[in-house]
Amino acid sequence: MSISNLLKPNVIAVIGASDRPGFSRSTCTNLLYTEEPKKVYFINPKKDELYGKKCYNSLAELPESPDLVILCVNAGLVPQMLREAAAVGCHSAVVYASGYGETGTEEGKRLQQELLDLCNELGMLLMGPNCAGYINFIDGVYAFGLEVDKAERKGRVGLISQSGQVGLNAVDMEHMDYSYIISAGNSFVVSMEEYFDFLVDDPGTAVVSLYLEGVKRPKEFVKVLEKAAKKKKPVVILKTGRSEKGSQIASSHTGSLSGADKVFDAMFKKYGVIRVWDMEELLSTSQMFSILDKLPAGPNLCAMCLSGGETAISADFGDEVGLHYPAFAPETLEKVRGLLPSYSTPNNPLDTTATLAHDPVGYSTLIKTVMSDPQINMVVCGFTPHPTLDSDVTLHIAQGLVKAKEGPDAKPVLMMPFMECSRAPEIRNMLRDAGIPILPTSTYGFRLVKHLADFVSYQYAEKESACGPADESLTEKPLKYLSEFEGKKKLAEWGIPSADSRLVNTPEEVQAAVAELGFPLVAKICSADILHKTDIGGVKLGIRDVESAQKAFGEILENAAKHCPDAKIEGVLLQKMVEKGLEIIIGVKNDPQLGPAVMCGLGGVFVELFKDVSLCPAPVSRKEAMDMVLSLKSAKLITGYRGSAPLDLEALVDVIVKAGEMAKDQKNSLAEMDINPLFVYEKGVCAVDAVLAYAE
Repeated sequence: MSISNLLKPNVIAVIGASDRPGFSRSTCTNLLYTEEPKKVYFINPKKDELYGKKCYNSLAELPESPDLVILCVNAGLVPQMLREAAAVGCHSAVVYASGYGETGTEEGKRLQQELLDLCNELGMLLMGPNCAGYINFIDGVYAFGLEVDKAERKGRVGLISQSGQVGLNAVDMEHMDYSYIISAGNSFVVSMEEYFDFLVDDPGTAVVSLYLEGVKRPKEFVKVLEKAAKKKKPVVILKTGRSEKGSQIASSHTGSLSGADKVFDAMFKKYGVIRVWDMEELLSTSQMFSILDKLPAGPNLCAMCLSGGETAISADFGDEVGLHYPAFAPETLEKVRGLLPSYSTPNNPLDTTATLAHDPVGYSTLIKTVMSDPQINMVVCGFTPHPTLDSDVTLHIAQGLVKAKEGPDAKPVLMMPFMECSRAPEIRNMLRDAGIPILPTSTYGFRLVKHLADFVSYQYAEKESACGPADESLTEKPLKYLSEFEGKKKLAEWGIPSADSRLVNTPEEVQAAVAELGFPLVAKICSADILHKTDIGGVKLGIRDVESAQKAFGEILENAAKHCPDAKIEGVLLQKMVEKGLEIIIGVKNDPQLGPAVMCGLGGVFVELFKDVSLCPAPVSRKEAMDMVLSLKSAKLITGYRGSAPLDLEALVDVIVKAGEMAKDQKNSLAEMDINPLFVYEKGVCAVDAVLAYAE
């Protein structure tokens, strides 16, 4: 059954309708906003009338079967009411009651499972429990348990919130317009992922906005992200759980695991998701995308301001967030000079001076001239429409912006205030109708422009995802660590080069091995039980003759027996001592919720010190691998720094891609992998040490 039946009802019944303060009263008063031809019925056997509407004793007494029932009753009555709804042909419900799986108690989990079983039996679509309902602004359905004012909010932002209060706050946000606001609650019958999928497909929703505490169905979630990426529909997410404390709160609040936040971050990046850090940024970013009548063709912008001070602020903030202000083409520069006073110095960002503040035609001509530059993809006009300023100036600027948007060659235009202001509704509406969003003030505003620039620069790389947990939980299984020798054999199977080595167990084997390998050599204890070999004297460097090799062999075995008497020893690994290169770490982490992700970063002893790493869900495309490397703070050490020769970036990318394929193929067994260090040279790479752990 499609969730359209849940979200787009024509006949609605409220069970437990009341005029007492709480969810019931709020639901009833909200539904009075619902317009014909939709019909609303109140069920309360103790009342004859509520809010001027007749009350009925039961669903069976209604003159017609409802499409949706809203249950304003305690958890104990929910099963009975759902059965009565199904009996009259209704198969969609909103349940506000709490006390289910979100409590974390065995009783709550039991009640949740029983409710799920009942919904499956009845074929019931259920929103909640422990939710606040939804508002469908497109069709005028206010099935919401928190009281809201009826305001003209119909827009193109579809918001899903795993918090009812966050949803309420969003409704009350000035200047916001929505297609839907959905409070998903526990969402264990109709999942959050299904609401997400609905909004991505919904033609009335231009941008999907999520307040996210956790994901219960990661595979389905990623499929929707993929769909949005292919459709080029913006997805903006505020996800909690970045901190350990936040993760604990999020988990207890929704009954879902937050997962490793860095893996979430990598997944969002992979699918072009815009991740934001608070509600202001979530809603403002979403509104910006919903108002723009078209997206920029590229990330380059021109900032135009009426004063030198605002121009300098634009330059600073733009540089801080990583925006690109290209220089004007010579022909553009010449035209701009002709439109500005002789004392102006045209640059990008552009100080227009205040000479055009009362000249809408002249101002629009200047904007169109800037738009004509092939290097400019969008124009950000710095202006603060403050009520204490000359209202004529505000009107003239707005008129100039609207006029500049006329014609098929017009490029996206955004207004940037530089301080908080009361935005006159008529000005806001005038600009909105022309597809021109008014951004928040510069601190947030330039971040929003950066989100826009990143989104239009994003290119979806179609590659089958390995997202989602292993078929059987790896966290519940003991891990078997491979010895370095066995680990390198695994790497070799995937074409990842490592230093030539031999495993030896006798002095005779030592002699044969050195004859094959040559010198210099390094000797290491080989044991899956000893991961930190240097700590026990299990590594000898710079071996240059047979005698030294034999001595190192004996000392290493002696040290291992002394410090790790219970360790299973496979032998001593004699390895050709390779030339030192740039130390990089390549790793795989198989997240219990989101599946395997590949890590790349500055390796060796600097891993924990600098924590300069990047992540990408497996598998990894070559472009993604390249982006991973170039996003590192240490990337210049690879590409060439202060006269040093560039290193073999392509070979490093090869290893990252192969690690991703390895992680995807062994998703159900490979728990983690560290290649540290991987030496990167001017030509080629070499894995010097590797730790692999498999679930048994």
